[in-house]
Amino acid sequence: MRGKWWVPLLLLVVIAAGWAIGRYTAPSPSAGGSAATEQQELNGGTSTAAPGSEVSPAPSPSGAPGGNEVRQADTEPDSIGVIVNKQYGLEEGYKPEDLVYPNVPFIFKEKIEKRMLRKEAAAALEEMFAGAEKDGVYLAGVSGYRSEATQTVLFDNYVKRDGEEKARTYSAVPGHSEHQTGLAIDLSGRDGKCAAESCFAGTKEADWLAQHAPEYGFIIRYPEGKEAITGYMYEAWHVRYVGKELARTLTEKGLTLEEYYNAVPVSK
Repeated sequence: MRGKWWVPLLLLVVIAAGWAIGRYTAPSPSAGGSAATEQQELNGGTSTAAPGSEVSPAPSPSGAPGGNEVRQADTEPDSIGVIVNKQYGLEEGYKPEDLVYPNVPFIFKEKIEKRMLRKEAAAALEEMFAGAEKDGVYLAGVSGYRSEATQTVLFDNYVKRDGEEKARTYSAVPGHSEHQTGLAIDLSGRDGKCAAESCFAGTKEADWLAQHAPEYGFIIRYPEGKEAITGYMYEAWHVRYVGKELARTLTEKGLTLEEYYNAVPVSK
């Protein structure tokens, strides 16, 4: 026993060495947290999933369900895609600067304001009339551009005749009429029958417009079945120029401008 006094001493040395090695090689309790934080920042603030767990797909960049794009309503008066309805109006006294007289037949002879359209829309209208004639359909203009003053007179007369609630289902309050943009026009057959009236629906002219107007950049602005969305009764005669690309998109997807710009529902 006396000759092995060095054994306990050796044991103490081994224990001390092991303690020292463990102290300098053990990971810091905070190291894992720092790495996770850094990775979270690289992932755009999303915490890293544990091994074996299911990772949920990232939300759509658009923020809309199913990835549908959310668009801001176009309220620029001079824009071809401008939305003008019960919710979105025009600045007081707005008048387009490029109004022209399209070279197409109208149901009246006078060269007055309602015969005008904006230049781009007028050119498209001429092409559409020519295309219709090739198919044996003869269209005529009824009412194009309409000033705010004219709309005021019309709306007031409708209110006196039918009451304001009913008038609002087929006529716009001043400053909220598409006609004031110079991009909308009411159409009929060359004989003028059923001009701007419900009986125009179902005519060969109305059917042709519904099928072919988008080819020229026009849409049926207040389609059947969308009354609660547009705020207006079905008007087979009222076409609106939006350009060929937007007209094609709206037609293919069955959308109104309100739905396209997510401006639903409209106020009454």
